[in-house]
Amino acid sequence: MAILSTIDALGSLDGPVHLAIGVFDGVHRGHQAVLQSACTSAKAIGGHSVVATFHPHPAEVLAPDKAPKRLTPLSHPTALFRKLGIETTLAIPFDHAIADLTADAFIEKLKATCQLASIHVGTDWAFGKGRLGNLTLLQTLGSIHGFEVHGIAPVLEHDIRISSTTIRQAISQGDLANAKRLLGRPYSLYGEVVHGDHLGRQLGFPTANLDIATQALPPYGVYIVHLISHQNRPGIANLGVRPTVDGKQALRFEVHLLDWEGDLYGQIAEATLLHPLRPEKRFAGLPELRDQIDHDLTQAREWLSA
Repeated sequence: MAILSTIDALGSLDGPVHLAIGVFDGVHRGHQAVLQSACTSAKAIGGHSVVATFHPHPAEVLAPDKAPKRLTPLSHPTALFRKLGIETTLAIPFDHAIADLTADAFIEKLKATCQLASIHVGTDWAFGKGRLGNLTLLQTLGSIHGFEVHGIAPVLEHDIRISSTTIRQAISQGDLANAKRLLGRPYSLYGEVVHGDHLGRQLGFPTANLDIATQALPPYGVYIVHLISHQNRPGIANLGVRPTVDGKQALRFEVHLLDWEGDLYGQIAEATLLHPLRPEKRFAGLPELRDQIDHDLTQAREWLSA
């Protein structure tokens, strides 16, 4: 997949461009409907299917104290876009200059760079300075500049609109089954494998410590996972502050892979959360903790085999 980092880079695409625009945090089932609309147009009349998203999240620039935790770091949705058939990702650097563009100016900037054939957005999408642009204005601009506009209605689950907000709520409540329904796939934590204090290895359970600081998190506890980035290998993961051993209360997400040892340091890993095993708790000491990990592994193997 081609990844573009400026709007002007759209000019490198030869032929019609069918553009899905949005933040697409989570790439949930509602987002997927918008993306698939762009792919359908590209197949029907020819040209390139392109997703235009923003990095960082606009809220991280405009209201950093209120910015939500991400469901998908930037490198993760790119892989999801590719699976849905999108050919090119335009990751627009979001800054105050972009935020100050009026809705008209933003669309005219896109139109000036490429052969814009169609734009695909959710019907409730708002854009431009002050979020004053909407689907009606976009349709008017399409008539003026000669591109089609496709407004995609929200996707509902039990009469409730699927949104990144509702998915964050499900994850924060530990409702992984509902998050999976809304996303269309299990929720994953995604990050670089970094060095910890190697305590897991000392206990006989070596772990990969993922840096997941920017992501939306479920309640602290032990989870059955698949490490997708490493041959979809199963394991268990502890998310939390390790109250038995860590006086600093530093957040950790540590994955122990079943029947495997190796070095993953520096690699980007994706751990899919399959099933919660238990909440995080404090133990009397390391021997009791070691016994509990043995029990967790037994439960995980039983669940995976079932």
